[in-house]
Amino acid sequence: MQAKAPLITPVLIAGSIILMLGFAIRASFGVFQIPVAQEFGWARSEFSLAIAIQNLAWGIGQPLFGMLAEKFGDRKAIVAGALMYAAGLVLSAFAVTPGQHQLLAILVGFGIAGTGFGVILAIVGRAAAPEHRSMALGIGTAAGSAGQVFGAPAAEFLMQFMPWQSVFIVFAGVILASLFALPFIRSPRVATRAELEETLGQVLVRAFRDPSYTLIFLGFFSCGYQLAFITAHFPAFVTELCGPIDPGGMLSMIGITTTSALGALSIATIGLFNIVGTVTAGWLGKRYTKKYLLAGIYTARTIAAAAFILLPITPTSVLVFSAVMGALWLATVPLTSGLVAHIYGLRYMGTLYGFVFLSHQIGGFLGVWLGGKMYDLNGDYTLVWWIGVGVGAFSALVHLPVRERPMQVQPA
Repeated sequence: MQAKAPLITPVLIAGSIILMLGFAIRASFGVFQIPVAQEFGWARSEFSLAIAIQNLAWGIGQPLFGMLAEKFGDRKAIVAGALMYAAGLVLSAFAVTPGQHQLLAILVGFGIAGTGFGVILAIVGRAAAPEHRSMALGIGTAAGSAGQVFGAPAAEFLMQFMPWQSVFIVFAGVILASLFALPFIRSPRVATRAELEETLGQVLVRAFRDPSYTLIFLGFFSCGYQLAFITAHFPAFVTELCGPIDPGGMLSMIGITTTSALGALSIATIGLFNIVGTVTAGWLGKRYTKKYLLAGIYTARTIAAAAFILLPITPTSVLVFSAVMGALWLATVPLTSGLVAHIYGLRYMGTLYGFVFLSHQIGGFLGVWLGGKMYDLNGDYTLVWWIGVGVGAFSALVHLPVRERPMQVQPA
């Protein structure tokens, strides 16, 4: 009798470590919004544009690193990404103009691409047994959420003892330390005979001609818009608009005495609940139709965002919204990546998911940039928030016509 393949493998653990540390840093950038703007006297849109460019570079870099991994090897792609990530952070610590920060954000964005979902989830997907693939993708995605739990609070904590520039350098060391997990990254090249006979160019043409691939691409846009906007602007949003914290309340008892600290806590809360949400999404993706699960997630996000902005913003509403949004946060990732793998196969999953992720990051660019721009023009984030509600509803609808069955490989 053949032994049952394990769910938890060295590949999954190593990939999860790299994702966790990389996303801990990536999720902290919103905490730097106010300190950087205050030090240099910049408009909010200046550093926001740097974060927006970072998101766009991440999206452009994702399919490129996917192709790099598929051609030259997974480890080389991850090392290249980590070196870019660390270099971008160190150089950003010495940047003193908006243009310098925005230019270096390209380097950071490419670094995130090389150590992020596109490369790592493709490795995890190939290494996992078919019966565990959806769950393994959920666990890997949840690891990124675990990083988000402590990334923003760690940045807030470190800035009590050192300038933000030093925090950037510390974070550069952290991302390089993640490479100690690299020896365990060993992923087999899993593919059918037909997939082995198909070139990357052929599979890309096949996918780009498929209306379902276009719908998946369009649907991922709102995910990037909502997540990047909240990551970059929610700490400042909470700092400035949330009602006061009760001096005798539970938050004060655990050391959260300012709305600034509450803003960092909100990002951590999103990350904490996202761990549950992504693992649950991976479990559900094995049992139910992925496109309907995605439509349901986007619908729930739309309702949660609309309710939050319509109700008074209090410490309680901030934490409730963070918990609800966290449960839905990256739940789309294992389902979307799993959908791509299911329809188009595993051999070029990194590249195909990378192009879909580009849509996510175009949305992320607009969410972050519009957030800063509209804040400078209007003094608040209301209009940008409602745009996010609208694109969320659009994504809920656009997934419904997706054809969720494997596409026939064309003969070479």
